[in-house]
Amino acid sequence: MKIVFAGSPMFAVAPLKNLHGSKDVEIVAVITQPDKPVGRKKVLTATDVKAEAQSLGLPVYDWAKVKEHVAEIKALGADMMITCAYGQLLTQEVLDCFPLGVWNLHASLLPKFRGASPIQSAILAGEKYTGITVMKTELEMDSGGILRVMRLEIGDKTYGDLQTELSILAAYLAVETVERIKKGDCQLLIQDEAQVTFCKKIQKSDCKINFENSAEDICRLVRAMNPEPIAYCNQSGNVLNILKAVPCEGKDGQIGEVLSADKSGIVVRCNGGAVKICELQPAGGKKMSAGDYVNGRKIKAGDRLD
Repeated sequence: MKIVFAGSPMFAVAPLKNLHGSKDVEIVAVITQPDKPVGRKKVLTATDVKAEAQSLGLPVYDWAKVKEHVAEIKALGADMMITCAYGQLLTQEVLDCFPLGVWNLHASLLPKFRGASPIQSAILAGEKYTGITVMKTELEMDSGGILRVMRLEIGDKTYGDLQTELSILAAYLAVETVERIKKGDCQLLIQDEAQVTFCKKIQKSDCKINFENSAEDICRLVRAMNPEPIAYCNQSGNVLNILKAVPCEGKDGQIGEVLSADKSGIVVRCNGGAVKICELQPAGGKKMSAGDYVNGRKIKAGDRLD
């Protein structure tokens, strides 16, 4: 089976590697996003998928607009396309290049959380489960019929934890999808439009902790933004990145007030209770336990966070 694989971030690397290792698959090309400047020095950097494709010796294309390269895609002669966190919408002309269709590995339980931030949005919404949905790609974003779903319990996992686990599921489903399509086993479940929800691309402004919220909401935000872009609050005008926090008891004090600060953590009053900050990172500093931050006398009971 000749396939084209399209993906960009680290999340899509495991599916690419698994497909490359399958005896029934010939990857004729990998398509990814263009190199982008990264870091303070703006070093032009390839996507994780491009770097992996090059290490595997696969032809890779980093087109800025895939819709402008229909002729090149047709010339590849692929039977189908597998996409995973690619980052560009496909036109009908691109979809028509593949006789057996284009199949997307989406990191949510569709029809919930169509869009750019499905893992983080599931955590923020307090969902019990997330997963990978294999769907046939249509023109409307994440709207196609569902071929397969695998669920995963969210629990107290961070965005990073779930990314890793879901990437492994996606790798398994990538190969299974090719096998099913090859056998003609492609009966689809139509998505219930009444259950559709959408999620946007996460911005840094979405990471700001509001202590007017409940402890549960604040802790979900912290988990959803770890390891990046990282939830934060302000202490005396300085940014304090929060990496781990848990709900705890606390009824005294004002919203945002530090109720206690010791080796066990920093307890901050919020709406209806309190949160205990367990791990943090001062702007420009190193990650550390909240206890170490307290030992450095950087914070004390009675201080305010906002």
